[in-house]
Amino acid sequence: MRYVTSYLLAALGGNSSPSAKDIKKILDSVGIEMDDDRPYKVISELNGENIEDVIAQGGGKLASVPAGEAVAVSAAPGSAAPAAAAEEKKDEKKEESEESDDDMGFGLFD
Repeated sequence: MRYVTSYLLAALGGNSSPSAKDIKKILDSVGIEMDDDRPYKVISELNGENIEDVIAQGGGKLASVPAGEAVAVSAAPGSAAPAAAAEEKKDEKKEESEESDDDMGFGLFD
């Protein structure tokens, strides 16, 4: 992903056909070491493509990825979350009852 991002940064910065050297320069600027083979794969895939079109196509593909359902699945009945919530409520009630017994029915100003 870092190689694609570096390529896109170079392209959006005005370089119409970024090279491996351009990608390396961007990665070095943020302290990331470059793998020698990966930039060439990115360059071969994106060379000659209109970057704005590639970004638009990617945005369309990302829009079809479901993102909100993962939360609903994790809170499904039978999971550990409801049990933990019930346990927490029991603990809260227990603490309340212990606090009310501290004065044993006698108030300081009764």
